[in-house]
Amino acid sequence: MVKRLSFINLVFFILIILLPVLSMGEGEFGDTKWLLNMEPDTPKGKAIEGMVFVKGGCYQMGDTFGDGSDMEKPVHEVCVDDFYMAKYEVTQKQWTEVMGSNPSSFKDCDNCPVEKVSWNDAQEYINKLNQKTGKNYRLPTEAEWEYAARSGGKNEKYAGFSNESELYLYANFCDSNCEYDWKTKNQDDGYKNTSPVGKYKPNGLGIYDITGNVWEWVNDWYDDRYYKSSPKNNPGGASSGEYRVLRGGSWDFTPQTLRASNRYWIKPAIWTNSYGFRLAFSAH
Repeated sequence: MVKRLSFINLVFFILIILLPVLSMGEGEFGDTKWLLNMEPDTPKGKAIEGMVFVKGGCYQMGDTFGDGSDMEKPVHEVCVDDFYMAKYEVTQKQWTEVMGSNPSSFKDCDNCPVEKVSWNDAQEYINKLNQKTGKNYRLPTEAEWEYAARSGGKNEKYAGFSNESELYLYANFCDSNCEYDWKTKNQDDGYKNTSPVGKYKPNGLGIYDITGNVWEWVNDWYDDRYYKSSPKNNPGGASSGEYRVLRGGSWDFTPQTLRASNRYWIKPAIWTNSYGFRLAFSAH
């Protein structure tokens, strides 16, 4: 009788543990809030929700593969301090919770990246988010972005890999689903436009979609001569300018533009449905 009761109690205990999990719908497992609550393993840095700790270091910044444009040259050594980078691009849900409305073209997808945001819009969001949370989120610098994209400054052509034929595994870009003439017909990433964040393989640091999906604003002013005179330690870009920098490529662009060293520049008030951003946070 005692053994029978023990067995019943064991079964009852297992059901208590499993039923809440089994009752979860697919959407709950795909929800960004659930994903962001999974803290990264950051033994050398304090865990911050939704952020990946990036251990600082030195790397060769620029066109290390020799197939880029002049604005990616010369290749030069850069060192960055420890910092945090968002695991995912800012989503439509996150944007709406702070700003109250959703500017995106591709709505009805809470976990898709917000787009149609200018550099100025991103700054407004960050200011409001910091007021709301009491934190100091910001855009990454261009040097931080490339260092993080390259899995901590490794010599990677894209974020976490170098073989163009593997793009569809890591990125949403202008593949066979794309409606434009320049699409890559022999790869299929599964989406015509933007995709929910976290759908593809992360890079070596556990950062998702840093190649493709949407172009990501960084903090720097653009200067095509800056690499020739860039300081080695924590470069922050030109002191002034007319254009701001975007990185990473997007759902409607070619593999060439998705390279980790590629630079794109536009006026800070301009937006399109391929411009978004991700957050950074200083470690000190």
